[in-house]
Amino acid sequence: MTTLETRSPRWAGYTLALLAFIQFIVTIDYNIVYVALPDIGSQLGFSAQSLQWVVSAYAVALGGLLLFGGRAVDRIGPRRMLVTGLVIYALSSLTGGLAQNAGVLVASRAAQGVGGALLTPATLMLIFTTFAPGPERNRATSVWGAMGSAGLAAGSLLGGVLTSAFGWNWVFYVNVPLALGAAFAATRILPADRPLGSGRSFDPFGALVATVGSTLLVFGLVSGPDKGWGSIEGAGALIVGGLLLAVFVFIEKRAADPLVPLKLFALRGLTVAMLALIVFQASAGGTYYLLTTYLQTGLGYGPLAAGLAFLPPTVACMVVAMKLNARVLGRIGVRTTLFWGTVATAVGLAAIVAGMSTHGSYWTLLPGVVIWGAGGGFAFPSLFVAVGSSGAAPAQQGVASALASTCRQIGGAIGLAALVAVANSHAGHHPDTAALVGGLRTAGWVGAAATLAGAFIGLGLRKHPRPAPVPVPAEPATAEVVETVS
Repeated sequence: MTTLETRSPRWAGYTLALLAFIQFIVTIDYNIVYVALPDIGSQLGFSAQSLQWVVSAYAVALGGLLLFGGRAVDRIGPRRMLVTGLVIYALSSLTGGLAQNAGVLVASRAAQGVGGALLTPATLMLIFTTFAPGPERNRATSVWGAMGSAGLAAGSLLGGVLTSAFGWNWVFYVNVPLALGAAFAATRILPADRPLGSGRSFDPFGALVATVGSTLLVFGLVSGPDKGWGSIEGAGALIVGGLLLAVFVFIEKRAADPLVPLKLFALRGLTVAMLALIVFQASAGGTYYLLTTYLQTGLGYGPLAAGLAFLPPTVACMVVAMKLNARVLGRIGVRTTLFWGTVATAVGLAAIVAGMSTHGSYWTLLPGVVIWGAGGGFAFPSLFVAVGSSGAAPAQQGVASALASTCRQIGGAIGLAALVAVANSHAGHHPDTAALVGGLRTAGWVGAAATLAGAFIGLGLRKHPRPAPVPVPAEPATAEVVETVS
């Protein structure tokens, strides 16, 4: 047997490349459908109100199942869950591309979210337990975060190219070879998990309550703008979801082996990172919607042109995160890097909003989108560096990662719902182009202010966070991340 510690730097590089690529697959799927929505709606018979569920079904399933996925990673093993999630991704993507009606497509998107709920905590756990705290982990998390941010931006680009060249079906078909190829590579590169049958509890009742509560919470957030905040789908889902999560806390206090150990919330680095993630993702998720809507409706861009418009922020984000962020983290620390990265993101969004006008052009937006992308290249990876250095034990890294990722999904749902509501209330029920652009600008200013507020939340981190505990070979729960195929 060999361990991760005895593997060559080249093999560690293969591991990081695979994990970053998987993160790219997960995040690209959130935005890849945006520019294809008009074609999907017209060909599959979606109404104007139901079309949002092509995006929201993915977010609801992903956000609702992340806690379950995180515990499955801790209990069953990260490689098993990684491969399972990728296979689910491939099959659901194929089904989505073949869909002939709205119901099948929405169900396929939900199934993609299930795959993502397994993949996200698995990739993060492998990063936190494979790479040593300090510069090595900072670099790995920066690369992982870069691919996540790039996936969000590149989703719009790739969606536009595929929709224009081959049709909307290909925004789903493209995932099939990517996911299956990554699943095959995972079985060859990643260390084998520990044998099953350790006898440890999975807390099934807690998992059920947490999954239903989280799902209803995200469902209520994405349904509110469409069905009305006073409706059963809006306020009703939010109230029931909140009550179930309160019941979940009660269950966890008394569980012998809880799904989410409540002592994790005593970790300052984790709780601050979770709050900052909610605010940051609320702004980021809403910005993609605002910018895509402005380009296609305000400026009259087609799918390809709207997709290409996201190339500059994608490049800026990747260059900053992969080339600069790890160095800056090593010099000034997580807290300061996160603060200034988030400030830059807010400045970039403000510049984007300032450049929007009825008779504007993309060139007036370009400085803002580059600053916005570069700021995200610093801020987003730094948030997950904070999660990794929060002090969570190796056997709890999966669920800690899932908690942070759940906050990210909830933040995205809150941000999209809030900014769409602000934009629509300003534009009115039958807006012309000027009113629509005015609504988008108002929502954009709200998003920029919220992002700036999120920068100050990050100041709650310690200046020098304590490193996560080093895995101990004798501990069964951590053996899964050091054991490899003999």
